[in-house]
Amino acid sequence: MVKVLISDNLSPRAAEIFREQGIEVDVKTGMKPEELRACIGEYDGLAVRSATKVTADILQATDRLKIIGRAGIGVDNIDVNAATSRGIVVMNTPLGNSITTAEHAIAMMFALARQIPAADRSTRQGLWEKSRFMGVELTAKTLGIIGCGNIGSIVADRAHGLHMRVIAFDPFLSPERATDLGLEKVELDELLARSDFITLHTPMTDQTRGLIDAEALAKTKKGVRIINCARGGLVVEEDLYAAIKSGQVAGAALDVFAVEPARENPLFELEEVIATPHLGASTSEAQENVALQVAEQMASYLLHGAVANAINMPSVSAEDAPRLKPYMVLAENLGSFAGQLTETAIEEIRVEYEGHVAELNTRPLTATLLQGLLSPLLDSVNMVNAPVLARERDIRVSETKIDGPTDYQTLIRLTVTTERRERSVAGTLFGGNRARIVEVQDIRFEAELGPNMIFIRNQDRPGFIGKLGTTLGNAGVNIANFHLGRSRRGRGAIALVEIDGPCPDSVIAELAALPDVLQVKPLRF
Repeated sequence: MVKVLISDNLSPRAAEIFREQGIEVDVKTGMKPEELRACIGEYDGLAVRSATKVTADILQATDRLKIIGRAGIGVDNIDVNAATSRGIVVMNTPLGNSITTAEHAIAMMFALARQIPAADRSTRQGLWEKSRFMGVELTAKTLGIIGCGNIGSIVADRAHGLHMRVIAFDPFLSPERATDLGLEKVELDELLARSDFITLHTPMTDQTRGLIDAEALAKTKKGVRIINCARGGLVVEEDLYAAIKSGQVAGAALDVFAVEPARENPLFELEEVIATPHLGASTSEAQENVALQVAEQMASYLLHGAVANAINMPSVSAEDAPRLKPYMVLAENLGSFAGQLTETAIEEIRVEYEGHVAELNTRPLTATLLQGLLSPLLDSVNMVNAPVLARERDIRVSETKIDGPTDYQTLIRLTVTTERRERSVAGTLFGGNRARIVEVQDIRFEAELGPNMIFIRNQDRPGFIGKLGTTLGNAGVNIANFHLGRSRRGRGAIALVEIDGPCPDSVIAELAALPDVLQVKPLRF
């Protein structure tokens, strides 16, 4: 029985979605880290919001957990690297609260432009200071958006409705997408210099941490106003404080802080700063949406292998999953075949996709192929951590797609370069779903892989097949299938023999001692 733990407060509908699909679910909120560590080994999936801290220590306590689902965007409370190294998929829900967060940014911009919180406090005190709270219009002002993904693009749309000029800095924003959004794509320095308002909507990465620091603030238009509803660490708070005190920055509206909960912060001393307690996603609609979305995504992965909004592996849609499944079997077999024959350090991996498979989403296939390749060489490898393990070992991985006509309607070819040699293996699907090996080292033959195989590389000499069969027969090893191929007469040849059970080491040694044998290797699939 597949089992999921919900450890933070989510809509009750999330648990219903799991149960409707036959997944057992426990709801245990408010657990201490040691309590979570003690029980996490019972579950295949873990659904969290921001309260649960999923640390490396907790993840070390489970070999069963397959997926962590974050009901929301940020995954700061999850050790993604530790999850990836243990082969655990980490998903978030980037669309569920996009509108809510974008609307909060717009609300913060309005409040900043018209000093609404300070004016509210003054009026409640009976001061009626109309002349003190002189605001600015948003119409015709330039809004600079840093990060123009889901949320940033919604902010841009709303800003157009306010008749603002919109510019954006985002290295991943294509010119075509910028045109569709009706905004101008610029570099960061230009955005800083031109913007009357700047709003941040970028994730926290090594590249974006401290993006708005003293140097950046010095490049801004004097009197700029800054809104941050993304991540606190994007803005260096002490530098912002100094810029507001100097008058370089007219004000800031902050929903996020470097340290949260932010119970004490020098910025709170400044009347020019509007602060809210990380409310970007705090609407009833958003909380319902992210809870439903994370439950649906996790259930789809656990039951069908579909991967949506994963942080640490390629996505596989529910529609693609059935189409990819036979190719994933083929990819894993090809990788495992090459991996079991590899005896020295791998330097490079090249994967070629030809024909029908080239039209598919091949990133999951490459990840699965790497899993098969590295599994005979390393412990605890799966398609989540295999690409990371390859990078950690400086293994170069490249992928090529060939759309033109080939000898097969669909073909995957893997080439592995090691310290000593280069080895290639290729396979196809027969009948749409039956995996076959069709080429090894440019030697063509057709072989279906069984659980127990023997790979033999030899010189093509008369009588060799008889000696091979006799040796296996004398040892009581029954042959289930026999596949042969050679480059040309009298040169290199390959035999791939399926047998009914594991081959004893003593028999492998006998085969290796036969005349003309160059290599013998038992294989398991």
